Amino acid sequence: VQLQASGGGLVQTGGSLRHSCAASGFTFEHYAIGWFRQAPGKEREGVSCINISDGSIYIADSAKGRFTISSDNAKNTVYLQMNNLKPEDTAVYYCAAIRGYWLVHAGWNKIAYDYWGQGTLVTVSS
Repeated sequence: VQLQASGGGLVQTGGSLRHSCAASGFTFEHYAIGWFRQAPGKEREGVSCINISDGSIYIADSAKGRFTISSDNAKNTVYLQMNNLKPEDTAVYYCAAIRGYWLVHAGWNKIAYDYWGQGTLVTVSS
């Protein structure tokens, strides 16, 4: 099982980045893929999640209007497009997988997620 994340980097305030999370080793369409982030000294928090099994999308208030999550099921890949980035978006971003039917119960509960990708650092300069 692998979640291969990519797309971090350094960007100025107002800029954009796109993360990718390529999944392998499990039945992609049975899962939901979420993005979390962890800023220095803070708890890991949920950002956005897409349930591949039913197409539903969840997004945190901090990301609404700026971040868009999507999937390419043929490629077993989920994307997080981040626009209008702010310094407070600076964090290590992680993708994670949870059984689709469990997402509505677990929400952003990190313990419930089965698989995690490696983190990718996003730095937004002011």
